[in-house]
Amino acid sequence: MLQKRRLNTTKLLEKAFKEASILPELEQNALARWLIHEIIVEKKWERAFAESEDVLDSLADEALAEYSGGETKLLNIKLKEKRKA
Repeated sequence: MLQKRRLNTTKLLEKAFKEASILPELEQNALARWLIHEIIVEKKWERAFAESEDVLDSLADEALAEYSGGETKLLNIKLKEKRKA
């Protein structure tokens, strides 16, 4: 699960925890579950990217070589513009 280590808490995080502490218990628990989930997911993404660094480097080198060798072509992609309300 989460590692138990104490780092300096930022003022903003302290303020967030203080505000959260006055919420009803049900909302505090929901917020805590959400925060823990987000931290765990972020750590999984960090590990996945760290483990795939060599693969990503290889793919980037291959793409650059294809581009330099004239083996690529521009894609004609039209992006939808946001309409003004």
